[in-house]
Amino acid sequence: MKTLGRALAALTLTLLVTATGSACDTLDDSAGGTGDPIHRHGQDFAPGTLRVLASSELADMGPVLDEAAKATGITVRPTYAGTLDAVERIASGEADKAYDAVWLSSDDYLRLRPDTAKKITNETPVMTSPVALGVRPAAVARLGWDPAKVTWSQLHRAVADGKLTYGMTDPKRSNSGFSALVSVASGLSGAQSALTEQDVTKATPRLKEFFTGQKLTSGSSGWLATAYARRTDVDALVNYESVLLSAPEKLTVIRPSDGVVTADYPLTLLTSARPEAKEAAARLTTYLRTPEAQRRITETTLRRPVVAGVRPASALARDPRRELPFPGSRAVADGLLDAYDNTLRRPSRTVYVLDTSGSMGGERLDRLKSALAELTGDFRDREEVTLMPFGSSVKQGEVRTHTVDPASPKAALDAIRDDTQKLSASGGTAVYSSLQEAYRFLGAARDGKTPGDTFTSVVLMTDGENTDGDPAAAFDTFYRSLPAEQQRTPVFPILFGDSDRGELDHIASLTGGKLFDANQGSLDGAFEEIRGYQ
Repeated sequence: MKTLGRALAALTLTLLVTATGSACDTLDDSAGGTGDPIHRHGQDFAPGTLRVLASSELADMGPVLDEAAKATGITVRPTYAGTLDAVERIASGEADKAYDAVWLSSDDYLRLRPDTAKKITNETPVMTSPVALGVRPAAVARLGWDPAKVTWSQLHRAVADGKLTYGMTDPKRSNSGFSALVSVASGLSGAQSALTEQDVTKATPRLKEFFTGQKLTSGSSGWLATAYARRTDVDALVNYESVLLSAPEKLTVIRPSDGVVTADYPLTLLTSARPEAKEAAARLTTYLRTPEAQRRITETTLRRPVVAGVRPASALARDPRRELPFPGSRAVADGLLDAYDNTLRRPSRTVYVLDTSGSMGGERLDRLKSALAELTGDFRDREEVTLMPFGSSVKQGEVRTHTVDPASPKAALDAIRDDTQKLSASGGTAVYSSLQEAYRFLGAARDGKTPGDTFTSVVLMTDGENTDGDPAAAFDTFYRSLPAEQQRTPVFPILFGDSDRGELDHIASLTGGKLFDANQGSLDGAFEEIRGYQ
């Protein structure tokens, strides 16, 4: 069984959708600003500032923090990260050197790990937002639902009967995804207290049925919302209530009447923080919990106030919901994540279109081999992996496909590593012709699979511009001629070496994918980050 620690170590930065419903690519590290990359690692301590490791969706708190700075003299300098990535930074000790506090959607992960629980103190909830479903109004009408009375069992029944489909973020990379996983496991098991292994086992048959309805997965809420807007075959999104209410498309927000898991966004001090930082945090949280600030928060972000007497924004329903129990131990969380990855969710089917042209010789090819070898440790049971190297054209004699057999996963993983080590550099760079080959390969029926059985994607890694084969226009024409089901397969290009950002960004935009930049980070990190989208 994969451990939670290993899952957390695999996580990379993800940028979630802000409460305005848009995804940000760059954010400044001062409250409310824009311009600098989000991948920052803290700054030296300065009086009057609070260095905060924050959940990415808190970028929408900029206006509130600007007002807080005027009222308190405390400037928040956030570094934005995915919740689970932040947990790993705290566990490794990196956060102690660079930050004074953490501000995550939830501290539940921190409490599950002894190595992180001892590093935090003074948790102060600032606002709340429950996990919910945003459903297209036409689907609600078709199902004949009263949104205020829908239960997890009703949702499960609609999915099992083929009447409801949805998108959800990856639980290993997004707290909204894990909270959704916990919510449905608690709701379908009937757990009355902290989830146990027995609860998960009891709910597993119904959980498997529920996750047949998941048509979209993602490492970030921003991309998930964009992908959802392209898909007429997906009825709903699972995310925080605040995000769903802020989506560009009007959705009917359903908080299951039998309970939800709620994010409480606690501003939490690190035990390593200086006395000056602790005093600054106390002043800031005192201000953020004033009625005036709470009203500003709920109206600006559509999250719920935590101070009695402050009314939630008018868009927020007032009827109460039971708080569903969170796992009480790391072992239970570990088992739930492992079950989701390897048993419950649809398997992945991915073609890795790999540039092995002459320019990839030497260090670049070594980096590619190393990144792919490292990646094999994260492949899931039932996952189908195709390596499709190309130069002046696809190197057909080197195309290999392996499926990870749950009964003996090591055989496929070893074979992938062996194939990776055999890659060699030669030829020109036929980006667009090779992508067409990948789509043709995926379009062919194999082993009885139908297009909707898997999360299907293409990963493109190239270190240069297109020099051989078809031009970009030919690929555009080819892609638009594909059946609608195949057009739903996204391409995730990786910017590496001398590759052209404009070309790769166009491929991602055309196919509904996302560009990953290995020049700003690492090739290993780019491949790993893509895992949340497969």
